[in-house]
Amino acid sequence: MYVPIPYINENLAEGIFDSLMMWNLDRKLSTITVDNCSTNDAMITTLLTKLRKDDLILRGQILHMRCCAHILNLIVKEGVSVIEGALERIRDSVQFWSATPSRVEKFEQACKQIDVPFNKKLCLNCKTR
Repeated sequence: MYVPIPYINENLAEGIFDSLMMWNLDRKLSTITVDNCSTNDAMITTLLTKLRKDDLILRGQILHMRCCAHILNLIVKEGVSVIEGALERIRDSVQFWSATPSRVEKFEQACKQIDVPFNKKLCLNCKTR
């Protein structure tokens, strides 16, 4: 559904409320899962004023569910930031060695010389994944 700019809690709450009413879900709603943005906190508070609390589980006390995937993503990003320098050097090395077929061959030879198994190709990971 299109929500007009600015994306403030009132506009977001209105958009969700209109959708719930249009789809007849206002009395079937258990929770709404959103990320940890402070605008979403305010949006849920605003939405609660529009919905009938008697129709909500525990009168809306558990309406706002924070997205576990978003929380996990924040935790992983924080952890990876500690080793980001090392990861960047590894990425640079993989990029260097996989740039040409002759470098790949030299890399495979080096692995054989120091008796390191080489049964997979070097591939560059995607930072956003």
